[in-house]
Amino acid sequence: MSASSVVMLPYALSSVAAARQRLSAEMLAGGMLVGAVDDVVLVMSELLSNSLRHAHPLASGQLRVAWTCSDDQVEVSVSDGGATTEPRAGRPTLSSLGGRGLGIVEYIADRWGVRHEGDSTTVWAVVHVAWQARNANPRTTETPALREVG
Repeated sequence: MSASSVVMLPYALSSVAAARQRLSAEMLAGGMLVGAVDDVVLVMSELLSNSLRHAHPLASGQLRVAWTCSDDQVEVSVSDGGATTEPRAGRPTLSSLGGRGLGIVEYIADRWGVRHEGDSTTVWAVVHVAWQARNANPRTTETPALREVG
């Protein structure tokens, strides 16, 4: 499977739920295993929440959320108008109320990073995934099956 989606969302907390619902629905409809969907949606939620908390909207007043699926991975990205600091995984204390978002992304994703393009900043992450079709249909080989002769 190879598919991409780009969604422009308002710079508002309600956008996190809207993006979660759309991404989840697309991944499940495409046959991704539920556990993999949960991981991808969590990573996207953290990226979007961080953008809303720490960055400015794009010039349009919105945020751009995108995802691209391939055979064994999904890349999710959130683009915003940038911030005064560079996104990085924090090391919060046990009593801290926040600061765990990119640490969660770092733990779940195979890799993540930041791209600067003109007036926008994009934080992206790649998550390894599994699809139902891969597990439900074992590979066949050219070797014929043995049959019992009675």
